[in-house]
Amino acid sequence: MNNIKSLPLVIGLGELLWDCFEDERRPGGAPANVAFQANQLGCQGTVVTRVGQDELGTELREFLKQQGLSVDYVQVDESFPTGTVTVEYSDANDPQYTIHEHVAWDHLEFNEDLSELMQQSQAVCFGTLAQREPDSREAIHQCLAATGENCLVVYDVNLRQNYYERSWIERSLTAAKMVKLNQDEVEKLSKVLGLSAGNVKQFANQVQEEYGLEAVCITRGAEGCLIFADDQKYDIPGSPVEVADAVGAGDAFTAALISRRLLGWGWEQAALFANRVGGLVASQAGAMPVLKEEFEQISQEIQKA
Repeated sequence: MNNIKSLPLVIGLGELLWDCFEDERRPGGAPANVAFQANQLGCQGTVVTRVGQDELGTELREFLKQQGLSVDYVQVDESFPTGTVTVEYSDANDPQYTIHEHVAWDHLEFNEDLSELMQQSQAVCFGTLAQREPDSREAIHQCLAATGENCLVVYDVNLRQNYYERSWIERSLTAAKMVKLNQDEVEKLSKVLGLSAGNVKQFANQVQEEYGLEAVCITRGAEGCLIFADDQKYDIPGSPVEVADAVGAGDAFTAALISRRLLGWGWEQAALFANRVGGLVASQAGAMPVLKEEFEQISQEIQKA
């Protein structure tokens, strides 16, 4: 069995929060979801975030510990509460989020501990939402600047409500090696950045050229994904599943793609695996279902195919 220290260190950098449904609440936040799933996928997933000095924050830290994740880099804020999101959906495939403001993860602080952690990381995933306040935005980019040359920096665009600006997006694209976004975000980014949305390949090529990206990944739900990398286009079909709720499915896809790229898999094989993982999470309730054994089985199936 591998010593945990030898596992690839994958950092989810940004928000950790409670997804509050009509009848219950569950742990969530896109970067935290990625770290959680990376931990199930054979990596050392680590969340870098900030929670309040309150019961909700304590419960989140306990949850991460129970799932075998470090809480050493979950900062505790004395002034702001733990983040919450109200999730509503009339359509299981299209959840609607109300993301509450003035919370702890808006005030992440960069420090020497984070600098050292970032230098050790093999991959870092971050998004747009946690950049809505200047404190966390600067801390995130200080973290990214501290990563090593070979670190796989992944920008999961993840646009929510009105929490984005062109300057944040451009700065993030420039800091990343890979960008992941969904079909709706292709349209939004095309407008924000003044790029062509009519042709997805043209959009991907423009983004790669303009911001120096190694890969552009576009998810299409049940239709699978498109990856543009190494001057190739990979069109990967989806795997049909019965969706319980789509919360966290895209994050599981991202974690799976990262984990297999770190293991040296090619883009096509890694994307096939990521599609299967994302679909499986969509078939379960909540963003962080425990599926380690199922993921391993999918991994073996794809390697044998």
